[in-house]
Amino acid sequence: MGDQHELRGIERPRIDEWLAAHVGGAEPPFDFRLIAAGGSNLSYRVQDARGGVFVLRRPPVKSGLATAHDMQREWRILRALGEHPTGVPVPRVLASCEDESVTGARFYVMEFVDGLILRDAACAAVLDVGAARTAMQSLVATQVAFHTLDPAAIGLADLGRPGGYVQRQLARWMKQVQAAAVRDLPLLDRLHAALCADVPPETARPGLAHGDYRFDNTVLGADYRICAVLDWELCTIGDPVADFFWSLLYWAQAGDELCVLPDPPTRLAQFPHRAEVEAHYAALTGFDLSRRDFYVAFGWWKQACIVEGVYARLLKGAGGGMRGAVPEKAAALVERYLARAAALVL
Repeated sequence: MGDQHELRGIERPRIDEWLAAHVGGAEPPFDFRLIAAGGSNLSYRVQDARGGVFVLRRPPVKSGLATAHDMQREWRILRALGEHPTGVPVPRVLASCEDESVTGARFYVMEFVDGLILRDAACAAVLDVGAARTAMQSLVATQVAFHTLDPAAIGLADLGRPGGYVQRQLARWMKQVQAAAVRDLPLLDRLHAALCADVPPETARPGLAHGDYRFDNTVLGADYRICAVLDWELCTIGDPVADFFWSLLYWAQAGDELCVLPDPPTRLAQFPHRAEVEAHYAALTGFDLSRRDFYVAFGWWKQACIVEGVYARLLKGAGGGMRGAVPEKAAALVERYLARAAALVL
């Protein structure tokens, strides 16, 4: 069995009984192994008595933003993408539970897609130059697929409002910072005002904005192409250009002094530089990417807001995925992100 200390959010034997009754062919007893945790949704690799494997997804035990942990929303997106010829590979959904009494929250079950997840540089070391370029091109092409599809055509017209994506993001994250209110950040306020006053018009038709698209939220197959896109918890209808530049913020390269990820796989020498990633996206979409500085500045500002929330929770003794983090380092990182944004738009 999985480590019982890591089985938070899994209540036995009720969940075993539910899985046996609702996941076709699943046979107890079940072995649960935590795949991903932290402030995000919890993912468990579940193996049954016959060796069958699937994944259970549920919200964190102590949830933050309710909309970021809506299991039925994520289930619905996966099902819509899986049931239509979208060109977006996703795990097949197997069962959904809305009864919170089973294990303390709504959850769903999907197939386990085996493959390579580029979580850090060590995971990416197996790729040579050709494989790294193949992976990049597949990552971009898959994003283009969900950016250019019509949400209404797959039953997701009501997933979000069609316009004003960046404006809503600016309002949402400013509200989160103000709700925490652990210190004064005049540069964050100045940047918010400047960004709000200069939001570019949306030139691309609204599509699915994943909200957290990068290598470690995808699975690569043996051919180093994307065979599954994961973690749709933040997905909405939004501006594809803004969503692309948010993803590009995670594409670190050699020589970068400031990175969003602690050990980005793309910083290895075999990966193409960001400029090639951007050029590939532009070639596939024809979208206007000329307002790069605004979108990149917005990305650094949003990252500052996110980490400021981490800082606020650390001051309150939060654990989970932030256990062991040093509050002062989080606070300093916020200031570095803000400085990077300011250099672009102030």
